Amino acid sequence: MKTERMALWMVCFLLLATVLMPSVGMAQGEVAEPGGGDEDQSVFSLIVKGGPVMVPLGIASIFALALAIERYLSLKRDKIIPPEFIAGLRETMRSSGNDPEKAVAYCEGVGGPVGNIFRAGVKKISMGVEQVEKAIEDAGAKEVEKLKRRLKGLAVVAEVSPLMGLLGTVYGMIEAFQRASAAGMGKADVLAKGIYEALVTTATGLTIAIPVLLVYQHLNSKINSLVDEIDEMGTEFIEGCIQESEEKTQ
Repeated sequence: MKTERMALWMVCFLLLATVLMPSVGMAQGEVAEPGGGDEDQSVFSLIVKGGPVMVPLGIASIFALALAIERYLSLKRDKIIPPEFIAGLRETMRSSGNDPEKAVAYCEGVGGPVGNIFRAGVKKISMGVEQVEKAIEDAGAKEVEKLKRRLKGLAVVAEVSPLMGLLGTVYGMIEAFQRASAAGMGKADVLAKGIYEALVTTATGLTIAIPVLLVYQHLNSKINSLVDEIDEMGTEFIEGCIQESEEKTQ
């Protein structure tokens, strides 16, 4: 739990850095204009200078932060793998005389990925161990796909944010060269100012994409570790079924 909280705070810190990123540009603006130029360089002013592309980038950062928090909370081990699930399933089967309907009801009551996976296996108990194993594998593959599908929003943000930032920079560069051309010769400062303002969107896009990509990879690896644990539980359950089958034949 302590590790989970630390990871969650790290996610929040990295994603909220997208709001603080333009402060670098503010500091640079203050160095370039020690006399306090005609414009007050602030975080908000640099965001505005980034142009319309900053709006979808801001929405993307908020969406990624909300999705990351929701996934962290949803992927807690206790929610995916309830404590003592296998013990409870075995006790239900033992007390009901290996009645599949009772075991299915128990799995449905637990719910979640583990409940769905083992419910599929329990339904096939009367067909033999091989059918139970196949049912658990098929159901497990479906549940893993569901869990990973819900992370695709983070992958989309990580992929699209740099492209949106680059697009904003291209538009800004076009506008900067147009202003410099209209100002005439000897106006390099106009071009330089337009270029650094145009680069705000690229910096913002990368600042969003990098932490979101790290979060996506971390959550993906978390799902894989949970799946490995569920596989071990499935193996344990199947071995128990084999043992009970052998006891009946003796």
